[in-house]
Amino acid sequence: MTNQAPDSNPAREAARALMRSIIQRIATGPELSKDISRAEARDGMRAVLDGLVDPVQAGIFLIALRMKRETDDENLGVLEAIRAVTRTATAPVDDLVDVADPYDGYIRTLPASPFLPVVLAGCGVPAVSHGAERMGPKFGLTHHQVLRAAGLAVDLDLDTAAARIADPAIGWAYVDQRVFCPRLHALSPLRTLIVKRPAITTVETTVGPVRAAGRTHLVTGFVHKAYPRMYALLARDAGFDSALIVRGIEGGVIPSLRQTARCHYYRGGGAEVERALEPGDFGFDQPLRPPALPGETGRGPAGEELAKPFDAGAAARGAADTGMAALEGAPGATRDALICAAALCLWHVGRYDNLRAAADAVRAVLDSGKCVRRLG
Repeated sequence: MTNQAPDSNPAREAARALMRSIIQRIATGPELSKDISRAEARDGMRAVLDGLVDPVQAGIFLIALRMKRETDDENLGVLEAIRAVTRTATAPVDDLVDVADPYDGYIRTLPASPFLPVVLAGCGVPAVSHGAERMGPKFGLTHHQVLRAAGLAVDLDLDTAAARIADPAIGWAYVDQRVFCPRLHALSPLRTLIVKRPAITTVETTVGPVRAAGRTHLVTGFVHKAYPRMYALLARDAGFDSALIVRGIEGGVIPSLRQTARCHYYRGGGAEVERALEPGDFGFDQPLRPPALPGETGRGPAGEELAKPFDAGAAARGAADTGMAALEGAPGATRDALICAAALCLWHVGRYDNLRAAADAVRAVLDSGKCVRRLG
């Protein structure tokens, strides 16, 4: 039997040796698995992004980290590797809100958040959102799908997006992962095959492809209580001037106000602060319910949401229609969701001292028609 010839690519040989060493340590069971350093996580993730290791080993690397639970250093290393291959742009604005919803979308509700950057722009605060058209394992309704159904641009290059954000008549943009980080986007099939959400899912929302010349504020969501601290850690490391981390509907940025909700935030160099949120804080006298997405959902063995088949095109059109109607001042659940989320953002970046004043300002902007004029 002929021995396989050694790989003549030194970088590939080094990457394979590193990955072999990493997998030997992180994939040895719940009691014997060992953590790796930030540098090793960075270099391992970079080898995956650069296609220097076998896809099987790449999948083992990601799932083994997940199954043993990633450390802070491991998550930071994965983020560092992704940021190193991310294309970025700077918008010449003083403040920019980065709306970072889960890339795998929504499977229980019609999302209002794709239109949040438009509302913030109408309120005088430039904003950007980012994501992907479809992302597993959830394969929910995404910003890309909803905005496209509304006839809005979803394939902007970064320079054009930055120019739209800086344009006083527009003030917002959506950028897609396919554009700003094609190497990461190319891992979408692998992420589907490994089923469980890897570290990539945690860190990709904090990459920040468009930054302000002044201050950039991350706004993202969570479900499980362990994540606010982690997102704050990642946001600081990624250079965000502030972060607002909302316990939101399906892990998104819209607060769930059927009962008391929570948000966590930091500003500047300050420590993280937790705050309770009630419907009355925004001027509502009853709990708020989001519009339901057509179809049903189920849960996997570990409680992870799994989408059952639904008409994604019809759902995207429904979300687009309700979103556009809300921008024109029509009452309903989508308008209420946008009022809450936008008010929270305006309060966080310091435009208003309290949520009620911020919410009233958002209501006035929606009623004025200013948001519709910013669609570009």
